Amino acid sequence: QVQLVESGGGLVQAGGSLRLSCTASGYTFSWYTLGWFRQAPGQDRNFVSAVSRSGDTARYADSVKGRFTISRDNSQNTVYLQLNSLKPEDTAVYFCAAIHDTVVPTTASEYTYWGQGTQVTVSS
Repeated sequence: QVQLVESGGGLVQAGGSLRLSCTASGYTFSWYTLGWFRQAPGQDRNFVSAVSRSGDTARYADSVKGRFTISRDNSQNTVYLQLNSLKPEDTAVYFCAAIHDTVVPTTASEYTYWGQGTQVTVSS
């Protein structure tokens, strides 16, 4: 059974940084594209970033380009999201997602597996 477990969220002041991790189990990690999404209260789950199976292709939402960096370590079954220059509007629950495919989608409905999420709160 595929499991994704996020960690690394927390409370940080504006301008600060966090590093989110998502560790996977139950499948061959390197076969899956991994994505990060976020959902603020009362809002849809929105795309943040995604990385291809090999890690050579990364995609970002315009709102986080230049501030967030996605990476993966296939030997550790883990995908990371480095959050820098955080803003209050980055406050949300951040979810890790996986799809067994070569594409790197930006739509939540295209992902098959999801973690439970980790809360990121940025104070002004």
